[in-house]
Amino acid sequence: MIGDYGYIALYLIICLVFSSFIALMPQILEFVGIEKKKPSEVKYNTYECGLLTIGRSWVQYNPHYYYYALMLTAMDTSVIFIFLWAKFFGFAPVEYRPLAFWVGLAFIFIIASGFLYAWKKGVLKWK
Repeated sequence: MIGDYGYIALYLIICLVFSSFIALMPQILEFVGIEKKKPSEVKYNTYECGLLTIGRSWVQYNPHYYYYALMLTAMDTSVIFIFLWAKFFGFAPVEYRPLAFWVGLAFIFIIASGFLYAWKKGVLKWK
């Protein structure tokens, strides 16, 4: 009989075989002759919502946008953890509720201090 680790190994093998097959599908179709490479100028153009690009297609963004994205990701993740904490707090046994309360409060304090630090450093100012 297959053990618990056997099922995990079987699942990993199936995933590797399937993903390798999907990744190699264009080469397999080209080798069989179903799909043929037909390179052209149109295929190598940058396609942006149906409009032809004017100028260079490679645009570098201000790194300041990445700070906003990082802060958004951190805040969204913290909201998820706060919802989970609130859910646990409602179902926690009575003897663990004070501990759950203080742990949640410490988490909120850490997130808020990071937010205030970024605000004080001027990372959140739109320039």
